[in-house]
Amino acid sequence: MPTRTEAGVGGTIYEMSRGWGEPPPGLAFGAISDVAVDSKDRVYVFHRGNPPVFVFSEDGTFLHSWGQDLIVDAHGIFITPDDHVFVVDRDGHRVHKCTSDGRVILTLGTGRPMWGAPFSHPTDAAVSPRGEIYVADGYGNNHVHRFSPDGRHLLSWGSAGRGPGEFSVPHGIWADGEDRIYVVDRDNHRLQVCTGEGRFLTEWTGFYRPTDVYMDGQGVIYVSELSTRIHMLDREGKVRARGRSDNQGHGLWGDSKGNLYIASTRSPRIEKHTRKPG
Repeated sequence: MPTRTEAGVGGTIYEMSRGWGEPPPGLAFGAISDVAVDSKDRVYVFHRGNPPVFVFSEDGTFLHSWGQDLIVDAHGIFITPDDHVFVVDRDGHRVHKCTSDGRVILTLGTGRPMWGAPFSHPTDAAVSPRGEIYVADGYGNNHVHRFSPDGRHLLSWGSAGRGPGEFSVPHGIWADGEDRIYVVDRDNHRLQVCTGEGRFLTEWTGFYRPTDVYMDGQGVIYVSELSTRIHMLDREGKVRARGRSDNQGHGLWGDSKGNLYIASTRSPRIEKHTRKPG
């Protein structure tokens, strides 16, 4: 399997593997929209095919699939520490909370596009340590919506524009334990940081059409973009390192060992960037 090495955070070296995670005969990847990793380092690949969720072990062995006929258009995926899986159906205008084997236990959204309300072509979801659910409603509404853990709609913020708290395709989202919500504002080429109440705190720039955001257990923030770059930043937005993908990044996630997985809609495969001692 061809590999490439590259610098990472604090001098750490990542080795990129091409061709990781092949589906078994009879199944094939569609366009891969996003990826997430659960507490057992199982890797969930969310793609535009049926069934839409393929699950692999960390060495790329196919385990199982789920979600047959559940999703119209796969976009974002998020996994909580207790292994609940949130899948965002962009053209189905819904977000489903599922068990790790695909049983739906909560659905947000009406299934019809809603102007100014959840949802119109949502893009991503995140869950805070308190269990509150945040959804980036990116293609139709330029909103962020906040829900209680049981799915009650609590508030929405955002509108189309370039100013603070305005968005042009909020495409990825993350919630930390300090009431900071990180919103990837793709077509404004920035990441905005807000409170859980929607109050604008700051913005980080220097991206080209960023697509997704992931924070690891050490507080390092990773951002993919519609180029081959991967950004690694601290909580204040200072760039600590940059890496390179083979394809335009559309989603990313890390595992417990510090390895990174990159999804791209341009390529029917996942890139695994294995962290090496450095």
